[in-house]
Amino acid sequence: MSEQVSRRMDLDNDLLLSVEHLRKRFCLHLLDKLLVEPIEDLSFRLKEGEFGVIAGPSGAGKTTVLKCIYRSYLPSGGSIYYRLVKGSWVDLATCPEREVLEIRKREIALVTQFFQCAPRIPAEEVVARPRLEQGKKHEEAVEEARDLLRRFKIPEKLWKAYPVTFSGGEQQRVNLARAIVQKPRLLLLDEPTASLDEKSMHSFLQALDEVRQHDTTCLAIFHDQTLISTLATQLIRLAPYDSRGVDVKGA
Repeated sequence: MSEQVSRRMDLDNDLLLSVEHLRKRFCLHLLDKLLVEPIEDLSFRLKEGEFGVIAGPSGAGKTTVLKCIYRSYLPSGGSIYYRLVKGSWVDLATCPEREVLEIRKREIALVTQFFQCAPRIPAEEVVARPRLEQGKKHEEAVEEARDLLRRFKIPEKLWKAYPVTFSGGEQQRVNLARAIVQKPRLLLLDEPTASLDEKSMHSFLQALDEVRQHDTTCLAIFHDQTLISTLATQLIRLAPYDSRGVDVKGA
């Protein structure tokens, strides 16, 4: 990051994330190298404690934006400036992979629509693992995990059970607990309530409210307009992707 950009961003002491002119391009090799670019020039900012919601029709690139920030996808252009807890800025679009992995361990977490974990790991161990990766002792990490499971209304009799046997709502609460046990400063939510029934959604949202009380900044994808109007402090609208492509055969 240039000194000029850093000085400009430091003027806003509450700024946490600044996405500037983000682009993501995919080359579809199985379709004769068809080039598609769902994200062409996206810019937005999030302040600490905000709840941003990315809105747009299916195929507009909402999940692509989250994956670029989390660096599951490498952006094709633009910058994703993130303020580290120590106060310095890093560009998540270009920084080394090793640095991205360290930031994920300590500052940024992702909750996806579907819960995924190894099939024979108890719930308390699933939630404790991020803290173990941060260097916590096993006993302390498990105790923190149990505290979260208790707060998120996972019955104690299930703490040593395998989450793959849980209901959808219980799995998503474990999913959220696993993400926030590391105390992330930025929480990315990719349609976490899409497959939940009304009761499970209520429990999940109660758990999410616990997260927000600790000043975690959130960036989410929801389709439910009630959720969007209730939670969003900022709405980031993506235009429909018109399925255009450019032939880059031989590129």
